Order: sequence, then structure tokens, then C-alpha cells
Amino acid sequence: MRASELRVILRGRDFRRLYATRLISQLTDGVFQVALAGWVFFSPERQTSAGKAAAAFAVTLLPYSALGPFAGVFIDRWQRRQILVWAPILRALMVIAVASLVAFGSDGVLFFLGVLLVLGINRFFLAALSTALPHVVRREHLVTANAFAVTSGTIVAFVGAGVGYLLRQVFGAGHAGTALILLCAAGLFLLAGAVATSLPRRLLGPHLEEAAAQTRDALGNVLHGLVDGARHIRGRPSAALALGAISFHRFMYGVILIMTLLLCRNHFTTDADAGLDKFALMLGVSGAGYFAAAVITPPVVRRISKQLWIAWLLGGGAGALLAFGMPFTEPAWAAGAFALGVVSQGVKLCVDTILQETIDDAYRGRVFAVYDMLFNATFAAAAAAAATWLPSDGVSYPTLGLVIVTYALGAVAYRTATTRITRHPLGSSVT
Repeated sequence: MRASELRVILRGRDFRRLYATRLISQLTDGVFQVALAGWVFFSPERQTSAGKAAAAFAVTLLPYSALGPFAGVFIDRWQRRQILVWAPILRALMVIAVASLVAFGSDGVLFFLGVLLVLGINRFFLAALSTALPHVVRREHLVTANAFAVTSGTIVAFVGAGVGYLLRQVFGAGHAGTALILLCAAGLFLLAGAVATSLPRRLLGPHLEEAAAQTRDALGNVLHGLVDGARHIRGRPSAALALGAISFHRFMYGVILIMTLLLCRNHFTTDADAGLDKFALMLGVSGAGYFAAAVITPPVVRRISKQLWIAWLLGGGAGALLAFGMPFTEPAWAAGAFALGVVSQGVKLCVDTILQETIDDAYRGRVFAVYDMLFNATFAAAAAAAATWLPSDGVSYPTLGLVIVTYALGAVAYRTATTRITRHPLGSSVT
């Protein structure tokens, strides 16, 4: 990441406002998610199993992931600045409702429905952030801007998780304590919406008057718009392969994250509070890997293609798990968590930039909403699959071995496909 280029980006007033909106919201995501994790997975009164973990992820990810493409059509129709203002406000109201349920000890259907709505609204928000970025930075600065904004946002989410953990120590792990943490999160969501109001209303698009007539017509029909967006991706093979790569990685990462949760809860310790401490440590180490990826990815992709870097990262994931995973000891697993943090963020930064460079603005909302859907649905599918065979303590040599081999094969397959596109482009250049 070049300091001079970053200084140019940060001089942009509108970029700073968009960036501040992202940071506050993602900080709050961390607080909210720790409150949920503590309540659902690390409560002393509850025992965590692979099936329970998978069910929780499925309830909170799969349903709104299936609605993700529909969100994209509206992101291409509504003013994105308004989405950034109103999504946090709606999330705050839903978090208050969830806090009320927790205060009375509820963790049933209404609780998960509330969580579903909070996280589902976030799909609009995150997709709007991604599609808005090209409107506040120049094209040649997109890689660095993505690396800085997305990665620092992720790191701030880890910081938010730390804040949530500290609030848990202050307020307690019971009904009332968790409800108070959630109320703090609601206040922070309101702050994110207030900051977004500082952005000019029409700055972030979409500018439908600049789109082709068939694009404007497509927005009148959601399904027609989705088919139109799919055709747009089909004509850009580098974008299609990038979506395939991130979906593949998220499935593998989902299996490993479920293993991590179970290892921290039932293998490294059997104490619920100590298990949360260990899981927080793993997340913190992984967050350091995210930061490392943000530092090294921009200079690397100035020397090699983003496609080659993705392939190397996927292969690196296989190597890291082979080296650090097999002992199933806490220090080695933490080292693997760092390495997978590098892989996760490095792949995401490259995929984000490939899509931003190859997808027309009139279609970005739909494409990024599909991206969000794949990002979450593949993770939830991995959790559901792993739950059918993972033991309650997370220790499974066959599962880890299968993930290692699959990562390696995926790296080879992606590299082969992108090389073929470079040699025989199909209406789209590889960036």
C-alpha cells in the first residue's frame, strides 16, 4: 500500500465520509456479533454442538442470502446514499427488539427472526458501500482504496468484538447484561446513519440517466433485472471466475471456522467463559492476518495479476492448514488462523477490485448483491455439511485433510481457468 497514493485518497472529503460510515457500522457489527456469540454459543447454561452451530448459521445466513439478488436490483434503483442512511436506523430498531427478547431470556424463533432481519438489512448496507466506492475515488486508486477501506473496516469489526467482550465483562453474561450490550450497539448504528447524512444525496448513484434504456426497463422487473445482470456477468469471464473463487474459499473457510468454534468451546477448554476468551483470541489473530493482507496485496498485484495472487493465496491456505492444523493444539491453530486471515482478505480484496473494474455501474448493485449472497450462502452450506460429521470437540483429521486437498485443487483449477481466459479472451480482458 503506497503511502503517497493513500494520502491522495484520504484527501477526498467524500471518501472520508463514506469511510467513517463504514467504520462506525462495522465497529457496531463486532459489538453485536460478540453479544450474539456469547448468548448463543458461550453461555454457561448451554452446550454447543456442531448441529447447533450449523443451525444458528443457517438461520442467520441462508434465508436472507437467498434474497440477496433482489436487494441488488433495488440498490441499482434507490439512491445509495439513502440506503447508507436508513439501513443503520432500521438495524438499530431491530436490535432494540432483539435486546427486549434477550432481556426475557428468549432464544427461540422470534429471537432468530430478529437476528435475521438485523443481518439481512446489512446486505443492503454492505452492497451499497461496495458499489459507492468507485464514485468517491479514481479508477487507478481502486485497489488501494479497497485494501484500506475494506480491511480497516474488518479490523475495526474485530475491535468492535473486543469492545463487546469488554462490555460483557462489565455488564455480565446473563440476560440483562447481553441486553445492555445490544442497546449500546443500537446507539452506534444510529450514529452510523447520522454520519451518512453528510454525503451529498446523488453523489453515490445510481445515475440511471447514464444507463442504457434496456437497463432502466429491467429495473421495473426484479427477475428480469436479475437475468439481465447474469448475462452481464456471463460476458465478463474474469468476474464470473472471481465470484467462483470467493465462493469456493468461503465454503472451505466455513468448515474451518465451525471447527475453530467447537475446538475453543469443547476441546481447548470445557469452561464456557474460557472458551469465549480463546475464540476471541483466534478472531484477533485472524484479524492481524487481515491487516497483513491489506499491507501486502496492493504491492503484490502491481507486480503480478490479481488472478495469480488469488491462486497463490488459495494454495497458501492448503499449506498453512497442513503445517499448523494437524496437531489440533491451540498455539498451532492460532498460527493457522493468522494465515487464513491473510488468505481470506487477500482473496476478497482482489475479487472486490475485479468486480469493480469489470462490471458497469448500472449493474454493480445486482452483481454485488449476488456476491453477498454467495459469500454467505456458501459459508452456511459449509456449516450445515460439516455438522453432519464433525464431533462436538471439533477434532477431525479426515475433515482437515479433505479441506487441505480441496484448497490445493481449487488453486490449480482457478489458475488454469484464468490462464485460458488470458490466452483466449471471450469479450473481456483479464484485469
